[in-house]
Amino acid sequence: MLYSSVVACVGRTPLVELGRQFPPPGPTVIAKLELMNPSGSMKDRSAAYIVEGGLADGTITAATHLIESSSGNFGIALATAARVHDLDFTCVVDPRTTPANLRILARLGAEVEIVTEPDDHGCYLDCRLRRVAELCRERPGSLWINQYANQRNWQAHYHGTGGEILADLDRPLHCLVVPVSTTGTILGLARRLRGPFPRLHVVAVDAVGSVIFGGPPGPRHVPGLGAGRRPELLAAGEIDEVVSVSDREAVAGCRALASTEGILAGGSSGAVVAAIARIRPRLPEDWQVLTVLPDRGDRYLDQVYDDDWVARLPPGKSATVEPATVEPAVVSAG
Repeated sequence: MLYSSVVACVGRTPLVELGRQFPPPGPTVIAKLELMNPSGSMKDRSAAYIVEGGLADGTITAATHLIESSSGNFGIALATAARVHDLDFTCVVDPRTTPANLRILARLGAEVEIVTEPDDHGCYLDCRLRRVAELCRERPGSLWINQYANQRNWQAHYHGTGGEILADLDRPLHCLVVPVSTTGTILGLARRLRGPFPRLHVVAVDAVGSVIFGGPPGPRHVPGLGAGRRPELLAAGEIDEVVSVSDREAVAGCRALASTEGILAGGSSGAVVAAIARIRPRLPEDWQVLTVLPDRGDRYLDQVYDDDWVARLPPGKSATVEPATVEPAVVSAG
């Protein structure tokens, strides 16, 4: 099939069974490989849906200067969509953004602003958002995409990701396990999948130090998981369970996934591996569990796959994630 652009290639990612990492006995675990999107992450979906929806309804025009705060993947996805549609884009990042992501953003033509002042808890989000507000005041025609509040964020997964999953499933789905940051992915999927599966058990995988679900704030070093503020999109009543994962558990999950399944994925994928291993022993054996692997791991070779970087992580929970096992919970919530 011939596509009109790389943005038109977003989606249609495969489902795979993670039977080596999670062998019998126990529930079957399947994963949507969102890391196979064109720019390497599931953020391609929301970026394309937001930009093309805005162009269609006139909220984005050829003169619009897009601005967003991003730790990497959403920024890269927006930079790709902006390049295809000939739009200016500024991405506000922080020191945790990987060097590879910074180079990718620059090569895609994005203007990159790096904030350097963390808050008292070691987070940068508030500082990034202040810089976004300043840029919007300074530049006429600017539009803050605001993935934490943009309704098209979850709608992209409701109409796209969720529809693909339903088309590819071979038997009923019982449990959905998704890493969270803006909460757009988990809400879009839960809303779509609970149509045919109304008793679906929805599990959010958050980071230790994230405040999304009311936990105490703290430093987080694995990009793309958790948040330093509650997203406006959050609808906590639609989520049945929260499992919080430490940086070291996420690292262990990434390495286990590469070792058992040959899948080199990013830090949030390692977090869901750790979370599923934690909850799987108490789930019925005939259940089918679905997760999402959000991004590729090659951009994290200097972080979660680098022994020296891992050794510099603050002291905390360590974990060795074996197939179907994980050390006890750092934080779990109901």
